[in-house]
Amino acid sequence: MQDSPGTGGLRRSAPVSRRDALRLATAVSALAGLGVAAASAGAPRASAAAPTLIDFAQRQIPARDIRSAGHSGVINYVSTSRPGSTFGAKPITLPYARELTAAGLVIVSNFQYGKPGGTAPSDFTRGYAGGVADARTAWQLHTAAGGGRSAPVFFSVDDDIDRNAWNTLALPWFRGINSVIGVQRTGIYAGINPCQWAIEDGVIGRSGTPGRAWAWQTRSWSRGQVHPAAVLYQRIVSTASNPGPVVGGIEVDVNDVLAQDCGQWNMHP
Repeated sequence: MQDSPGTGGLRRSAPVSRRDALRLATAVSALAGLGVAAASAGAPRASAAAPTLIDFAQRQIPARDIRSAGHSGVINYVSTSRPGSTFGAKPITLPYARELTAAGLVIVSNFQYGKPGGTAPSDFTRGYAGGVADARTAWQLHTAAGGGRSAPVFFSVDDDIDRNAWNTLALPWFRGINSVIGVQRTGIYAGINPCQWAIEDGVIGRSGTPGRAWAWQTRSWSRGQVHPAAVLYQRIVSTASNPGPVVGGIEVDVNDVLAQDCGQWNMHP
């Protein structure tokens, strides 16, 4: 993967001091109890002590199980299942969103329909017109489930792409998304380079936390680095060879909250 020309500010995760650990433990309580993400902007990045959100597709996990496992909320899909598959958590529904909210859990929206090697091609390969269509679908499902009118949707680049693929495929797709919901409501899920390119090209919005953008970064394809503008970091990616933790009977991915404003619905009515 080509290096971005603007990645000089990247840094590896820092160790957690005792004071930071205590502060972040308090943040976890506030996040779960009040529904407001409270990880300090100055907190160590990708730290296991940070508040965490889980993402999953197989089925809806009861809110009580998420709380019992110590997580502060979910990143849930505002997209439907690909042909030939049936994922119970796609899309998020209004009753489930209400259950999560009533339990004091926060919700962040993500769109992913296609997948590399799947029954539908990767969404970012569908160009400007595909971005328009995907944004319309995402926003309809997001608002139908009670998502905030100013909340972002994180659109997935779930592949290890180079700068040429970004320029010719993903960038036009994001511009199509922008044409429907605007830059400020557009976020990205990706490895570190596409997150950087999305910021440079001005196709994702800014968090209310200073210095942060709507970048949900996965550890995949990120070479152990965390972008300083990311609001979420997917620290555990569940795979067949490396399963994630089990919550409510299914394996999940785990994401560290890196900013007070990570795009959660309740902060963006």
